[in-house]
Amino acid sequence: MALYWPVLTHPFADYDDDTYVTANPDVQSGLNSHSLAWALTSTEQSNWHPLTWISHELDYQLYGLHPAGHHLTNLGLHVVNVVLLFLVLLFATSAMEQSFVVALLFAVHPLNVESAAWIAERKNLLSTLFFLVAIGAYCWYARKPEVKRYALVFLTFLLGLASKPMVITQPCVLLLLDYWPLQRVAGETPQSLPQFRWSRLFLEKIPLFLLSLASAVITIFAQRSGGSIKPLVDLPLGVRIENAVYAYAEYIFKFLWPASLAPHYPHPGSSLAAWRVAWAAVVLAAISGLIWRKSSHRYLLVGWLWFLGTLVPVIGLIQVGDQAIADRYMYIPIIGLLIMLVWGAWDVLKNKLPLGAQVAIAVVILAGLSFATERQIGFWKSDYDLWSHTLAVTKDNYVAEDNLGVALSNLGRDDEALAHFLNAERIAPADPSGHLNAAAIFQSRGEMHQALVEYAATMKLAAANPHASRNPKLLAAALANIGTLYSVNGNYEKARENYRQALRLNPTALNDLIAKFYQFAAAQPSGPRYLWLGEMLEQAGRLDEANEAYQEAFKTDPGLGEARTGMERIAMAQNSGGTKAR
Repeated sequence: MALYWPVLTHPFADYDDDTYVTANPDVQSGLNSHSLAWALTSTEQSNWHPLTWISHELDYQLYGLHPAGHHLTNLGLHVVNVVLLFLVLLFATSAMEQSFVVALLFAVHPLNVESAAWIAERKNLLSTLFFLVAIGAYCWYARKPEVKRYALVFLTFLLGLASKPMVITQPCVLLLLDYWPLQRVAGETPQSLPQFRWSRLFLEKIPLFLLSLASAVITIFAQRSGGSIKPLVDLPLGVRIENAVYAYAEYIFKFLWPASLAPHYPHPGSSLAAWRVAWAAVVLAAISGLIWRKSSHRYLLVGWLWFLGTLVPVIGLIQVGDQAIADRYMYIPIIGLLIMLVWGAWDVLKNKLPLGAQVAIAVVILAGLSFATERQIGFWKSDYDLWSHTLAVTKDNYVAEDNLGVALSNLGRDDEALAHFLNAERIAPADPSGHLNAAAIFQSRGEMHQALVEYAATMKLAAANPHASRNPKLLAAALANIGTLYSVNGNYEKARENYRQALRLNPTALNDLIAKFYQFAAAQPSGPRYLWLGEMLEQAGRLDEANEAYQEAFKTDPGLGEARTGMERIAMAQNSGGTKAR
């Protein structure tokens, strides 16, 4: 709690926090019958995770748009997961010291910052909570196999899947626990628990595997309908396998040396050097060989397979998104590596070093990890800090270029922002986001021709993949912005037509644009910015706000006759009892 307490002063991140909370009208309706029905049926964000949506709805009901409350929930869930991990390992192994150290390391490891400090990663925290409860329930069931205890395992696994499908491998993890530490396999000694043949242990988990299968089908449907799954033509299977091998090694390296962490690591595609893949394969083979030689230490095999297996859904064989790896994906797999490390260190050191020396080593490691975690948490204090750091520790990262550009634009530093948007275009010419953001900067600077060129590129690229979940919104934003251009030039007919098309594609498009221009105008007040804001507010029927924007535009630049005309239109509409202008 002390280590993560600074997150309570952090704002919402301009990276998925909008789609999960700040710009999500269903979440912002709070807890009611409509929002619950939406949460249970929605595949928004290319996932089916109703419990995650419900948790965000509850947070909005409690805290509104005050980010501290949402961060407090995330922090609370991380703390609960730490305690659960300790209790579950203790329940399964009866090893107090090892369980305690694993939980401590899990609590303070920098790889877990992304899951705990990022509000949109609520799904990771929530699914892990049910994952750990399900393991605890399974240990209870293993002591006395009966239907009611198995039902609790089934229910908690279902709740985990309803939070995030990352836990889809849980039945395999339970089979690993049968091998160690529960030793439920027939013929094992000591026989402290009822034991069965492997075939029986597998059969008892068929209901759980069926749940996994159902979750996989739903997830693939949701991700395909959202356009999140990369086709093989873009990333061939061979490229995916190479990246998966390298990713496993990278995760191990970041576990051992957690530096240069970032929220987005660009996928290398076919540019990954063969020597890197070969090096990664050698590392994985060497570790696997060592574990095979030390087969009597069962925790090594269980921890290793836990790490390898729980990463399978996100290792990139089915590529979702543009990332090569992600820190957040390690929240559950890291437990396997910690089991290997802590139990292994215990066996090596317990009879070779005095207790004081062991404690000193533990304190040094925990202090070093805590320092690195405190530093990593600091990068999440603003979008500017987060994406500046990301650009510093990654290469050719168009997502970071784009997001840093947005952060700079919100700070009123448009020239710097434009340079980053143009960099994003250069790195990923097929991605429409950079074009859309660059167009907005050109528009705010009055360079209308260049703005229209960029908007045209945005529309062409977004239309090329209409199934991508964000592309209809980008297309709608481009149309809304073009409408603003026509409105400023006095061509209200074309402005209205573009606004209508934008609203057809995305009913919240105009409101999203209004929110963005509110930020632009506040960051760098100018007559044209307030004028465009007034036009959009007027089109949205928010006449009082539109009138205020026109007044600000006229006050800032008395030469803007369009602002005076806008105020006159508002007055006429209000006097006639109308609710919408034009």
